[in-house]
Amino acid sequence: MTSWEYATVPLLIHTTKQILDSWGKDGWELVTVLVGEGGSNPIAYFKRPRGADDKTE
Repeated sequence: MTSWEYATVPLLIHTTKQILDSWGKDGWELVTVLVGEGGSNPIAYFKRPRGADDKTE
């Protein structure tokens, strides 16, 4: 069974793509984005297999 680690990341509207690309490059998979009341403060939720940061390419 896969063990997961999770991260929550605030998204800045003007740099959303760069933020998502950066986390994806580090092996994180975007699970969802939830937006705060009135469309403010979007938060990205990521997951990756535990120990993925220990792997070398």
